[in-house]
Amino acid sequence: MPSTHALLSASSSHRWLNCTPSARIEEALENRSSFYANEGTAAHALSEHKLREFLKLPTQRPTSDFDSTELNYYTDRYVEHVCELISEAYTRCNDPRVLIEQRLDYSHVVPQGFGTGDTVIVSDQILDVLDLKYGMVRVSAEDNPQLKLYALGALDMYGFFYDVQTVRLTICQPRLDSISVFELSVAELTQWAEIELKPKADLAFRGEGEFAAGGHCRFCRARATCRARAEKNLELAKMDFKAPAMLSDEEIAEILTKAEDLAAWAKDVWVYAEKEAISHDKQWTGYKLVEGTRKRKYTNEGKIAEVVLATGQYNESQIYTKNLISLTAMEQLLGKKTFAEVLDGLWEKPPGKPKLVPKSHKKPEWNRNQQAKKDFED
Repeated sequence: MPSTHALLSASSSHRWLNCTPSARIEEALENRSSFYANEGTAAHALSEHKLREFLKLPTQRPTSDFDSTELNYYTDRYVEHVCELISEAYTRCNDPRVLIEQRLDYSHVVPQGFGTGDTVIVSDQILDVLDLKYGMVRVSAEDNPQLKLYALGALDMYGFFYDVQTVRLTICQPRLDSISVFELSVAELTQWAEIELKPKADLAFRGEGEFAAGGHCRFCRARATCRARAEKNLELAKMDFKAPAMLSDEEIAEILTKAEDLAAWAKDVWVYAEKEAISHDKQWTGYKLVEGTRKRKYTNEGKIAEVVLATGQYNESQIYTKNLISLTAMEQLLGKKTFAEVLDGLWEKPPGKPKLVPKSHKKPEWNRNQQAKKDFED
């Protein structure tokens, strides 16, 4: 898999399109990998291998520290969906082009722009652009700039050879059992590139424009020290707070719109300050480093069991606990079909506890009366 990244990468486009100076600011900061990023890389590598096998292309199964039945199961779900779309493409033309982990150049609309598309299927009528998201943060394909950039790159490479009319963007999140799909015409994609994308990309490449804080700050490397983000979140602290019960409905609604971002920002600042103190002996006025809470743990479980059982006063049932594997693991073990047939009626998915979310959330609104009626019927 390619490892280089463009300054204006597709994967970070949601951020630099909303906050154009952020691309150059990030350029000077260290890009540290994370457990979740490495896990995602392993999922992509395994998916690529499986798709290359399906297409009868040379491949070798990758290995990583994340190899597990869970990784194998969820990458299978993604690959199955891709294979369905590949088969569908063959019904529209005899020679569709299938690109797996393909570098896509969109520098004709974004300065030095390129990215790597997980799966791209070019055929008559439809251009499919698919992206595997292995994380647990839900992402929508609707007007997704990352996938639209991949589509622009694919059209520039192969659009002349096929009669593409529709661009279909798909984000697969197998661990959330979610497939998000959004369609737009080639004309709509081109219009977006000319009117919105190009002007903002030019600003971003020059490091110009206005800083703008928002949800796109989540993965920005400057999120902990960005002044624009700090100023936005500190607006909340300017309110003359009263006890929650004494606030007006309008005041509470205003706080709710900012509270989640404020909490995320405060956490980012705390993590940054703590890391600086630990790694670089940074002294923060009013704070100090202390040893964290120690937690006891076994150093040799087998030896401990041997010693306890040797006393003759205890048996294995007292020192060991045995539980069924999780439902997800059971479904992986049996396969979806057998799982549905053999365990039908032996498991349930009780309703989750109601929680407050923004109106824009995709789930339908919870209704107390409807839920009570359903519970009674059940």
